[in-house]
Amino acid sequence: MTSTANAPSATSRSTPGVEIRGVAKSFRSGRRDLVAIDGLDLTIAPGEFVALLGPSGCGKSTVLRMLAGLDEPTSGLVTVDGESPGDLVASRRLGIAFQEHALMPWAGVAANIALPFRIAGRRVDAERVAELVELVGLTGFEKARPSQLSGGMRQRVSIARALALHPELLLLDEPFGALDAVTRRRMNVELARVWSEEPATTVLVTHDVDEAVLLADRVVVLSGRPGRVVHVEDVAWRRPRAAGLTREPRFHEVVDRLTALLDSPHAEQDPTPSGATP
Repeated sequence: MTSTANAPSATSRSTPGVEIRGVAKSFRSGRRDLVAIDGLDLTIAPGEFVALLGPSGCGKSTVLRMLAGLDEPTSGLVTVDGESPGDLVASRRLGIAFQEHALMPWAGVAANIALPFRIAGRRVDAERVAELVELVGLTGFEKARPSQLSGGMRQRVSIARALALHPELLLLDEPFGALDAVTRRRMNVELARVWSEEPATTVLVTHDVDEAVLLADRVVVLSGRPGRVVHVEDVAWRRPRAAGLTREPRFHEVVDRLTALLDSPHAEQDPTPSGATP
């Protein structure tokens, strides 16, 4: 592990820690089993922001699905605050934002952000919704439908919706992957600001090294399939972080080091044909 700065500050509210111990995950592909993850060990501290990097097919999104309670390991243990991920989902303490924003096309910004309250059978907290609209910089667009918003604005709504119920665990699966490079950089800075104001234990899956280094306290590099942890980089600069950080030599030193790791033989994907998508 390489330390480049100060440790992340503690959050003001209770947040869970994540434990992944000896986890393996296989998928059935025709007549054979495809091993996506094998022997994965990872501990995430309460209130920490961790980014997962690795080649396509190494199981990054599979890890997120297990943390979201959408999938289970073939072997090994995954716990969040000592509980199964399913318990976290049942108690509405989980927030998720994916690459596809999945907003309701007929509803405005405020109504989309309010959706978690309705799903949980709770009264919509109009004050909380207004607070989130302001937090993600969409004041004045409360009634605008997704078709009237830019891609970056739609992703802001998606992130605000994920934060609606004050989640203790936030899962982000390539939330800006569909955006152009300029908009993506702007959204990285926006997310860094939003997270500093409403921190939670967070796991981000991304292919963008710059994005990982700007946003995370630690960057975890996975090998090619089957995915295993091959490197952990501590990049916990003080928050809030701004776009100017990306122009500093020390930022590029970390990015270059991680890029070299991803380009090295241990990060290459297993060439075994795949009939399943990890």
